[in-house]
Amino acid sequence: MSTRAATCIGCIAIVLWSLLALLTTATGNVPPFLLVAFSFSIGGTLGLGYLACTPRGLRSLGEIPLGAWALGVAGLFGYHALYFLALRSAPALQANLINNLWPLLIVLFSALLPARDRTGGLKWWHLAGAFLGLSGTVLIVSGGDGARAMQGEGNIPWLGYGAALAAALVWSGYSVANRRFTTVPSTSVAGFCVATALLAVGAHLAFEETIWPAGPVEWAAVAGLGLGPVGAAFYVWDHGVKHGDLRVLGAAAYAIPVLSTLALVAFGQSTAGPALWAACILITAGAVLAARALLFGARD
Repeated sequence: MSTRAATCIGCIAIVLWSLLALLTTATGNVPPFLLVAFSFSIGGTLGLGYLACTPRGLRSLGEIPLGAWALGVAGLFGYHALYFLALRSAPALQANLINNLWPLLIVLFSALLPARDRTGGLKWWHLAGAFLGLSGTVLIVSGGDGARAMQGEGNIPWLGYGAALAAALVWSGYSVANRRFTTVPSTSVAGFCVATALLAVGAHLAFEETIWPAGPVEWAAVAGLGLGPVGAAFYVWDHGVKHGDLRVLGAAAYAIPVLSTLALVAFGQSTAGPALWAACILITAGAVLAARALLFGARD
């Protein structure tokens, strides 16, 4: 499969993750770790079902290198645990703004890969596209007032800000380090999802009160999360970061907050303003610029 095709497959995850906020709001008061356990159980079960139909079957999970297991579980569970800690310990707006550094970090970290594991060097358009995307993210998260967004009230919640930055580092590090395991099939994500679900159950029992989905709509939203943003998205992202262009995927990931907000607007959960449309322009321009070599065959 070509680099372009693998990059396009990875971009499917970006579209699916843009539905995360919409579906999460529809799950009612289900606590975060229980929601992670539900959704990763669904995503993992579907993957195991597919594996069971392959020639090697579930035995293929035993062939996954220990390093890949450690990276996959640490990436999936570690990111979500840190992200939820950030949301609990700091204002959501600021925590999201810091966490949204992960696409930029992917672009930067990709330059640290050995030559055999990266698709060309880091060029000026990758950096420029990533920073345009970051600017658009600041607009969409802060509502147009980035300075106000980063102002704390009272004591600075360093724990929350630190957790948000750690989450961004974990996810970008996982995405880039996955390049070391290009021979490990993306079906291995099924095992990582099941392990993450089990860890989330333990975290839920230790830290949360159990609140079940209240009705069919909330259960449907939980199922939607498991099938899409917290299910299929991780399989296609795994394939994309292993075989596609990491720099393009990192820059394109800045579309998530815009697409997420547009989805909320479409379903009456949010409103569109000038900051949203300005962010759309910045992020689209950044993604096109970062992907110019892939799209237009640019050489320098």
